[in-house]
Amino acid sequence: MKFLEVAGLGQVGRVGLGTWQFGSREWGYGDGYASNAAADIVHRARELGVNLFDTAEIYGTGKSERILGKALGAERKDVIVASKIFPIAPFPPVIRRREQGSADRLELDRIPLYQVHQANPVVPDSVIMPGMRSLLDEGRIGAVGVSNYSLQRWRKADAALGRPVVSNQVQFSLAHAGPLEDLVPFAQRENRMIMAYSPLAQGLLGGRYSADHRPGGVRAINPLFGTENLQRAKPLLDLLRSVAAAHDAKPAQVALAWLLSLPGVVVIPGASSVEQLEFNVAAADLELDADAVASLTAAARAFHPISLPRTLLGAAREKLHV
Repeated sequence: MKFLEVAGLGQVGRVGLGTWQFGSREWGYGDGYASNAAADIVHRARELGVNLFDTAEIYGTGKSERILGKALGAERKDVIVASKIFPIAPFPPVIRRREQGSADRLELDRIPLYQVHQANPVVPDSVIMPGMRSLLDEGRIGAVGVSNYSLQRWRKADAALGRPVVSNQVQFSLAHAGPLEDLVPFAQRENRMIMAYSPLAQGLLGGRYSADHRPGGVRAINPLFGTENLQRAKPLLDLLRSVAAAHDAKPAQVALAWLLSLPGVVVIPGASSVEQLEFNVAAADLELDADAVASLTAAARAFHPISLPRTLLGAAREKLHV
């Protein structure tokens, strides 16, 4: 496992575990997964050196936090648990109550990384961040992060907090490469952390799907898996397969390794099984040569998926992982 030094958090493993799926029925995992497989995945993650576990109060309406806290057991105080506040009425007294609720579900006295889940379009960070600062000052959280923030909004959050907002969790992959242009350079320059969620673009970068072989289930409603977008993704996916073959790896591992080649980036893929977790963690040891990184970066920048009409609810669910 490789690590990144982050102010307020210490050494952060560059491959973490996203727990959106814990307690979320839309992924088909259900109660049986929560009580058995989830615990096995968390235990194996610890054995492999994973120390970053990401959750949120809205994942499974609190179930993810409960499942994660229970699965971590006595080790819950020895790892970096990152949770998020859903930004409805994010005023200081509300933030205090919501943080306490998350801490109780996680069975923690202190949440190492507490994040604002989404930029509130009405309430500015000058109102939100004083509540986060008070939690910092009281030692109830170890560091403040944000999620789905633009660079401009991230800077405003910094100013409002009066100290660095150490991380920004964003959708980032070879199929969603926008953060390359501004967030990654900022993180490198200011010694911050980018947490890449959906680093495999919900399985697109595993190389299994094509215009002639589309997925079913929850992925079928993702515009990325539409016929036109799968056709547009073909050059990128072909390159992924080629690089994977040259490195004796799988396309998904190459996609993760590409992200890990970037400064200040950690990945938080989910895992439906211990085997998938082990597969993801192995990507931390995959070293891509400079030519491969450059070719993948160029292909990512050249991929321009079409945006299909979505409901406001669907768009919100995709961004917030619910």
